[in-house]
Amino acid sequence: MAKRTFLEEGEKKKLNKEGIRKLLGIFRFVIPYRKTFILGLVSLALSSGTLLSFPYFAGKLLDVAQGKGGFVLTSINQIALALVGILAIQSVFSFIRVYTFTIVSERSLADLRQAVYSKMIWLPLSFFDSRRVGELTSRITSDVGTLYDTFTFTLAELLRQVLVLLIGIPLIFILTPKLTIFMLLTFPVLVIAALFFGKFIRKLSKKTQDQLASANVIVEETLQSIAVVKSFTNELFEIGRYKKSLTEVVKTSIHASKYRGLFISFTILALFGGIVAVSWYGAYLLQNGQSTVGELFSFILYTSFIGGSIAGLGDIYSSLQRSIGASERVLEILEEKDESTTSAQSLKLKGRVEFKNVSFTYPTRTDFEVLKSVDFTVERGERIALVGPSGSGKSTIINLLMRFYSASSGSIEVDNEEVSQFSLTDFRRNIGIVPQEVMLFGGTIRENIAYGKAYATESEIIQAAQKANAMEFIESFPEKLDTLVGDRGVKLSGGQKQRVAIARAILKDPSILILDEATSSLDAKSESLVQEALEKLMENRTTIVIAHRLSTIRKVDRILVIKDGQIAEAGTHQELTQRDNGIYRNLLELQMDS
Repeated sequence: MAKRTFLEEGEKKKLNKEGIRKLLGIFRFVIPYRKTFILGLVSLALSSGTLLSFPYFAGKLLDVAQGKGGFVLTSINQIALALVGILAIQSVFSFIRVYTFTIVSERSLADLRQAVYSKMIWLPLSFFDSRRVGELTSRITSDVGTLYDTFTFTLAELLRQVLVLLIGIPLIFILTPKLTIFMLLTFPVLVIAALFFGKFIRKLSKKTQDQLASANVIVEETLQSIAVVKSFTNELFEIGRYKKSLTEVVKTSIHASKYRGLFISFTILALFGGIVAVSWYGAYLLQNGQSTVGELFSFILYTSFIGGSIAGLGDIYSSLQRSIGASERVLEILEEKDESTTSAQSLKLKGRVEFKNVSFTYPTRTDFEVLKSVDFTVERGERIALVGPSGSGKSTIINLLMRFYSASSGSIEVDNEEVSQFSLTDFRRNIGIVPQEVMLFGGTIRENIAYGKAYATESEIIQAAQKANAMEFIESFPEKLDTLVGDRGVKLSGGQKQRVAIARAILKDPSILILDEATSSLDAKSESLVQEALEKLMENRTTIVIAHRLSTIRKVDRILVIKDGQIAEAGTHQELTQRDNGIYRNLLELQMDS
C-alpha cells in the first residue's frame, strides 16, 4: 500500500529545515556537473558585484559635472567610459552565468527524469495499484519542470538578490547614512501590509487552483473514457459538468481579483508615498548642504536595486515552496523500494510449478483473503486450466507466479526452487503471457513482435509471425511489418492483435506459458486461426490457461476449479463432467444452455 497519497499538483510546502533538506536531495544530480555549476556561481557573484558599482559611479558623474572633485576620475568622459566598461563586464558575466546554469539544469534534470522513469519501471505492481497514471506522469513533467525553473532561474535570482542586499544595504549606510535611516523607518509598514495581504490572496489563489484542478480531472476522465461517454450519449451531461466546474473557477477568481486589486492599489499608494517622503527628505538635506546631487542620485539607484530585490524575494519564496513540494513528490518515488534488477541472463527453467499452501491478501485490500491455502503442482510440459467464477482467485494465482506480488504465506516453487531465489528479471524471461486484453505499443507490427526479444533478427520475427498465423494479414498491408498499429493497437482487429501477441510470445520462447482466455472475444474465423497458433505455442511448454469459456479447454491435461480462493475440484474434463452436482459440470451446463 502507498505510504500516503501524492501531494497535489503545485502544492507549496513550508520553507523549513526538512523542506530544504528534501530540495537539497535533488542537488545530488548536479554533482556530476559541479565544475560548471561553480563557474556559474562565480559569474553570478561577479555580475552582481560589478553591477552594484554602477550607482556609485553614476552619482560621481553628476558630482564631477557640478565641479565637485575628490574622485580618482576627474572628467565626466572618464566616468562615462567607466560606466560603459562596468556594463560590458557585467554583460559578459551574465552571459556566462545564464549559459552555465542552463547546461547544468538541462543535463542534471535530464538525469533526474531518467532516474524517476527508471525507478517507476522497476517498481512493483503493488505500487501502481494505488496510483493513477496521470499522477505518475506528472512527476516527470510538471514536478521536474518546476525544479527546472528552480535550477535555471529561481536559484540564480535568490543568490543575486541576497548579494544585492548584503552588499547594497551596507553601502548606502556608508554613503548616505541619514537618508538610509529615514528610509528604513518607513519600510516596516510596507512589509507588514504586504505580508498580511499576500497571505490572504495566496489562500484565494490556492482555492482557484484547486477548483481548476477539479475541472481538469473532468477533462481527463471524459477523454480517457470517451467511448463510454459516447455509448451512453452523455456528451451534454459532461459538457454541463465541466461548465459548472468552470463557473466555480471564474467566481472564485473574480472574488480574488477584488482583493488583489485592493492590494495593488495600496502597494502603489504606499510605495510611491514612501518615495515622496524619502525624496522630500533628500531634497531637504540637499538644500541644507548636507548631501550632494551625486550622493542623492546614487542613493536612489541603490534603493531601486534593493527595493527590487526585496520585492523579488516574495516570488522567489513562493517558487522555493513549490520546488520543495515538487522535490518531495519526486523523492517519494526515488526512495520507494523497487524490484531487484540483478540478472545473470543464463537462467533457463524446465517449467515445473508447485504452489504449497499459498494464501494471499492484496496490500490494498487487507481485510479480504483472496487465496486460502492453495496447493497444486504442474509438471514440466503439462497443460492445466484454471476455471471458476469471476473474483475466485484465478488471476491472482497468475500474478503470484509472475511475482507481481509475494504470497502472504506458503511458498511457490519452480523446478523445486523457491521463486524468490531466482533473479526476478531472469525468472520472468522464462514466462510468456498472452492476455485476453492485448496491449500493443503504438509503433509498428515489427516492433510489437520484437518486444518479445529485443535483438531478434528479421528472419526470427517473420518465423514467429508465421507460427502465429499472423503473416496472412500482415502481408495484406502495404507496409507489411512496418505497418503502424496505432495507440494500443486500435488499427488492428481483435484477432490480429491476439496473433501479434502470440508471435511476441513465440519469439520469447518461454518455458512457462500463461494464456488468459485468448480467444474469448473473437469471431469464429479469427478464433480458429488464433487457436491453431496457440496449439503451436503450447507445444513442449508448461501451460496454464485461465478459462472463461469451458469449451476451449477440453484438451488440457488437468482442470483446477477455483472457488472462493480455494481449489474446489481437480481432474480432467471427462472426470469433472461425470461428477454429480459438481461445480465444473454445473458451469458447463449453464454455458451450454446459454
